[in-house]
Amino acid sequence: MLDQNTSAQLKTLLQRLESPIEIIASLDGSDKSDKIKELVAEIAALSDQVTARFDGTHQRAPSFAIAKVGEQPRVHFAGLPMGHEFTSLILALLQVSGYAAKVSDEVLAQIKALNLTADFEVFVSLSCHNCPDVVQALNLIAIHNPGTTATMIDGAFFQDEVEQRKIMAVPMLFQNGQHIGQGRMSLEEIVAKLDSGSAAKDAEKLNNKAIFDVLVIGGGPAGNTAAIYAARKGIQTGIVAERLGGQVMDTMDIENYTSVQKTQGPKFAAEMEAHVRSYDVDIMNLQKVSSIQGANETADGLVAVTLDNGAQLKSKTIVLSTGARWREMNVPGEQEYKTRGVAYCPHCDGPLFKGKRVAVIGGGNSGVEAAIDLAGLVEHVTLVEFDTKLRADQVLQDKLNSLPNTTVIMNALSTEVIGDGTQVTALKYQDRATQTEHSITLAGIFVQIGLLPNTEFLSTSNIELSNRGEIVINDRNETNVKGVFAAGDCTTVPYKQIIIATGEGAKAALSAFDYIIRSGQ
Repeated sequence: MLDQNTSAQLKTLLQRLESPIEIIASLDGSDKSDKIKELVAEIAALSDQVTARFDGTHQRAPSFAIAKVGEQPRVHFAGLPMGHEFTSLILALLQVSGYAAKVSDEVLAQIKALNLTADFEVFVSLSCHNCPDVVQALNLIAIHNPGTTATMIDGAFFQDEVEQRKIMAVPMLFQNGQHIGQGRMSLEEIVAKLDSGSAAKDAEKLNNKAIFDVLVIGGGPAGNTAAIYAARKGIQTGIVAERLGGQVMDTMDIENYTSVQKTQGPKFAAEMEAHVRSYDVDIMNLQKVSSIQGANETADGLVAVTLDNGAQLKSKTIVLSTGARWREMNVPGEQEYKTRGVAYCPHCDGPLFKGKRVAVIGGGNSGVEAAIDLAGLVEHVTLVEFDTKLRADQVLQDKLNSLPNTTVIMNALSTEVIGDGTQVTALKYQDRATQTEHSITLAGIFVQIGLLPNTEFLSTSNIELSNRGEIVINDRNETNVKGVFAAGDCTTVPYKQIIIATGEGAKAALSAFDYIIRSGQ
């Protein structure tokens, strides 16, 4: 099950175990059970601190659990945690033994104070790069809350259950059998969701913050770079972000960032965050901005930032770097069938449609890449493009056209998502040339039609926006409002690329610093 190199690395890591643990497998005699048994035996053979047992009676078999010797297991894996989930397995082995998790004392105290008694389940696919964060967060919560369990369920291992529970997007999170969330969630987000008093506590702390010199709104490449450049000037710098990493967290392979030949979005985001944290930057994560007032709109001449929880922050300058998100089709049925057939991440959710018929909306690079990836998993892919030609790179078009289970429909306007009340069953579209209506029978629709700037919160402000909702800036990243700068995908700068966003973030921070000096603040 484990190759020689992986076994050697795992053996070294298991030397960090703080106390003896046991892995308890619940088997059912199937081929999948044989694989579970093989993995458990191989891990146990790597350390005398690990004991393998094959007498488990967990209701979901085949599966295995990890526990301190003499304790009831609280961390469960229903499936083989390989691929992206292998790190989740390693961390579970170590943390169950008592090895300290790499989280702040504040977050750990909040986890322990939850005082939960609950059973968590998270459905994953092993190709999902968003799932491990959720699995690892729930495992940590279970480890520090006796009476609470966390179970990772590989949808491919338990396909019948996936069908029965109509799970068509991952990660999908349940608490005591009730759906409580889906999609990428950090440990802090999950803890905040479970801690009913967290918003009020956050607001109190935020209201007591001192005045910033530069306050960055947004935690993606532009925002992180702006914070680094500002902090290096030795001035009071903060970041307010809904989630650190931004859209990069939803990106799979990155191959065009100079000096980095290839990496993955979550890894790139983690390295950005670590870089920011190496400086004296006040990071305020999981906070959403509701409104902004420029320096010429406030009595004290400072920029005022109001958050959703009611807290207000003051700064001499701000840098808006709120990024963008996937554009939606905005047709009937799309909202109703989100996570029930309508999806936006082929890497995460593609495996759930194995052997089924799906459509991809969009003929740019992202759409054609999605169709190519999905063609290796599903029965058939229909790519639907609004234009009369595909806009993807020719090499991608050639690859798509070489695949036997793909169809391309161009000059087509998607008009409606059809479902049976529980899941998607078809897509309606109109032939733009003949105005005739057509319907494609399918189980999934992957939307890949570009980006929308995250600027809705500025609709009532005096900050100028383009007709596409982008923040209008000049060559120094200045907006039309005093003390307010902007950078990255939320602005009018063309070409939404990570490397361009980082450069723009640097420019915005330097312009903000220059503004502070020249204004004598």
